[in-house]
Amino acid sequence: MNCSFDATGDVLVVTGGSHGIGAGLARSYAEAGGHTVVLDVARPPQVASTEGLTHLEVDVSDRDAVFEAVDGVVARHGRIDALVCSAAVQPRSDVAEMDPAEWRRTLAVNLDGVVWSCQAVLPHMIEARRGSILMFASGLAQVGRAQASAYAASKGAVISFAKSLAAEVAPHRVRVNTVFPGVIDTPQFRAANPDGPERAHWAATTGIGTPEDVVGPLLFLLSDAATMTGSTLTRDRSYSKE
Repeated sequence: MNCSFDATGDVLVVTGGSHGIGAGLARSYAEAGGHTVVLDVARPPQVASTEGLTHLEVDVSDRDAVFEAVDGVVARHGRIDALVCSAAVQPRSDVAEMDPAEWRRTLAVNLDGVVWSCQAVLPHMIEARRGSILMFASGLAQVGRAQASAYAASKGAVISFAKSLAAEVAPHRVRVNTVFPGVIDTPQFRAANPDGPERAHWAATTGIGTPEDVVGPLLFLLSDAATMTGSTLTRDRSYSKE
């Protein structure tokens, strides 16, 4: 992605940054001169081969593992300037038939993983009196969808958590914002939304964006130019570049 964003010397931690939006942001941040550390259970080749980008195999639902990884980042780089929480799972099942383990796993990754990541990085940001935290919300948290109750509930909780955390850490000059990325073509989206009338409707009306379409707004929110906190950036629609 071509942009004027300069992250030289800064350190970003991205959870779930091996695929989709997180991966696009991780690469762009590294290309802008920053150090990007991806925490994810998966490790695709493109992440391993990008200069300025490091991958750590971490399950964000494991609090001890998250803290150990963040301590390692600080030991190596001396700082953490930004955190982006993009790790998420999106199972589909009817509530009446939902496996309790599926429910717990969804909340453990989508909500607990956000909390543990914030707990791990905040002491370092507060000490530096500088930091930006981004969390991904979802329109499903507001409008709902059949067979998506666990995912929608977890994202609704993330929205509330972000608002409260933003108020809590604002005196320390740490910013917390959420992003509604819109309909984005990612492996997770394709798995949860197979080809059909609903997907065709999105393509014809709102458009289905790419992970790279979200990177620019994310880089802005991570930059010092974005002075807001407790805010939500919403990308309702994509547009054709042709």
